[in-house]
Amino acid sequence: MKKIKGLLFTLFAAGSLAAQTPVDSVKFFSDEGLIEITLSTDIRQLQSSKGDEVYQPASISCRFADSSVITETVRIAARGHFRRENCVIPPLLFNFRNETSPKLSSLHKLKLVIGCGNSSADEQLILKEYLVYKMYNLLEEKSFRVRLVKVTYDDTRKRIKPYSQYAFFIEDDDNLAERHGCETRGKMQIPTESTNRNMMTMVAVFEYMISNGDWSVPANHNIKLLYKKNEQTVPYAIPYDFDHSGFVNAGYALPSEILGTETVKERVYRGFARTMEELQAILDIFRAKRSSINSLIMNFPYLSARNKKELVEYLDEFYSTINNKSDVKKAFIDNARTN
Repeated sequence: MKKIKGLLFTLFAAGSLAAQTPVDSVKFFSDEGLIEITLSTDIRQLQSSKGDEVYQPASISCRFADSSVITETVRIAARGHFRRENCVIPPLLFNFRNETSPKLSSLHKLKLVIGCGNSSADEQLILKEYLVYKMYNLLEEKSFRVRLVKVTYDDTRKRIKPYSQYAFFIEDDDNLAERHGCETRGKMQIPTESTNRNMMTMVAVFEYMISNGDWSVPANHNIKLLYKKNEQTVPYAIPYDFDHSGFVNAGYALPSEILGTETVKERVYRGFARTMEELQAILDIFRAKRSSINSLIMNFPYLSARNKKELVEYLDEFYSTINNKSDVKKAFIDNARTN
């Protein structure tokens, strides 16, 4: 009898421990399976909240690809000022580090990128931006990972009708840094050319490929800097937030007066001068990954066939440029930034 009680206690203890074991934050972003999420909160309160990281409680239920389910209470906050006033639901910041969310606590804080509206067109824009992150993952290991989810939004006050839409989580800054033996050090004004040179060349060429001018190293705008731990080295620049790119081609994205472009799809190189040898070394990486990038787009099941075709054709223009030495000189050397 004592043996049976002991066995039952051991099984109970093991089950309790498993129930509290946090998810693997690395595996969470390396897995490709779609996560189905139900998010319940006061949506109108999100829209009216002021300031950054003003949290409110929310219930989140996650059904993973293996049919396992995690349901916990977390804190969420609205992000962005324009979207709070103009979107059905603003972009969200999830804080999983709570006593009420032990299983999800390892994810720390995650941004959830969602559609401005609830139409299929809004959803397609989100899927295209998700692909931008996945493309950069193919080109550079030091990059933000993302996880695709299908979210059902449930307004606890019942003032907004429930709807479902694809969205994606962006990896936590500190988790990204930890994966590469690095750390973040807050916002500092760093000149663009005071970052890792090869990485900065990669970033500038990638932003040119997707036609995104909405980034700045000195202004800490859509660039995260990672520093090697315990080393006095220049930081790595990690790009994020690509919804204003020509690749995504959102209706709210406007051409840049500073760059003198007429459409967001018009490419302008915003990198500083590099030698032809430096450029070709980076461009070789893009050439080697062309097939993988095309396959990523064409085999993505949630994007429309028309959008797949348009995206591949848009990237073909970029590859036509980098495969012509005179075009490379014109685009990346003659038009390089000087200040």
